[in-house]
Amino acid sequence: MDDGGAIGDEALRAEVRAWLAANWTGQVRPSGGAGWTTTPEHRAWLAKVVEARWAVPRWPAEWYGRGLADPQARIVEREFSAVGAPGSGQDRTNLWANTALAYANPSFKAKIVPALLKSEVAMCLLYSEPGAGSDLAGVRTRAEKVGDHFVVNGQKVWTSGAATADYGMLIARTDWDAPKHRGISFFFCPMKQPGVEVRPLRQITNESHFNEVFLTDVIVPQENLLGPLNAGWGVLQTALAYERSVMGEGARGPRSGVAESKGEEPLIALAREAGLLADPLIRQEIAKVIAYKRLNALNNARAKADLAQGASSSIMSLGKLAMSRILHEEARVRTLILGAGSLLEGPDYPRAEDANFLTLNAYFTSIGGGTDQIQRNIIGERVLGLPKEPEVDRDVPFRQVRGG
Repeated sequence: MDDGGAIGDEALRAEVRAWLAANWTGQVRPSGGAGWTTTPEHRAWLAKVVEARWAVPRWPAEWYGRGLADPQARIVEREFSAVGAPGSGQDRTNLWANTALAYANPSFKAKIVPALLKSEVAMCLLYSEPGAGSDLAGVRTRAEKVGDHFVVNGQKVWTSGAATADYGMLIARTDWDAPKHRGISFFFCPMKQPGVEVRPLRQITNESHFNEVFLTDVIVPQENLLGPLNAGWGVLQTALAYERSVMGEGARGPRSGVAESKGEEPLIALAREAGLLADPLIRQEIAKVIAYKRLNALNNARAKADLAQGASSSIMSLGKLAMSRILHEEARVRTLILGAGSLLEGPDYPRAEDANFLTLNAYFTSIGGGTDQIQRNIIGERVLGLPKEPEVDRDVPFRQVRGG
């Protein structure tokens, strides 16, 4: 089948089920929570999914897809989800591959896209800098063209997975005489080379997922430039839209390893376990969290309908902001249910350990992918049509902009 319009829903569902029955054993799992942490078995499974063109069913056939419309692509994803098989739906969730498909030049695209879909390369994001976090257009990492490559110098921060990444999606300043949004270029920067120094950052959760990255005379081939030179801001908006989409749909759960009740809202299960399910205040607080989740699911569906390949959707900011609120609220209600017991910690008190971890880890979503404050600006300006905030340096040549 090459054309999504050539098959009906029931025939498609039957085809997916038959393929899964013939190929899925139920034994393949990634080795960790991060999407780039995989086992050889997991990568072999992903290769099968890509070759069968189930990984990106919305994409055209020449790019491992089936040209399906979103409703039929969702059928494929639901069938994979029903048996616990990973790998489908990457045309929604794989920000690396989606960005490369939209903007990479043909030679680099042919190499990198299949490798990304099969998790054969590990990735990280080289966006934020010590003086350019919320205002990413203020980046000062420099990329200078030398012959058939660029030489990059600068510093990035809050980079997850930098120590193991093969490539980093990098934004760097390539024109210091243009205003800040118009002098940035977007690259796939090779990470495993001299000049790339990664320093872990200890987090409040006592983990070190984030890193500082120092770039000294780092070489980036010309073909690794995505989009036109100095037009990286537009590429970045697409990449951020996919990132916010993923962050708006899900987030990291408890880390204690204590299983939640299957098929039941975790907060309801916790309240039942604590004997507080009949408490009217607890029920009200749980209902509020559930309402946030349902509303977020509807907003995400709206955003997905608006998001064409290579485009960005401001509505993604609604989902990202909503997930931030959901995580903070869910952690707060867990603490409310546990009461004084939430003051305990350690493996002997897994419920308290989970509540405290989720409370601290919720700030990851409040900051990563654009802070809550930035999301509110985007929603106000681009969704609600409110006046933009004043930017005194927006049209000033960047070399004249005062540094922070």
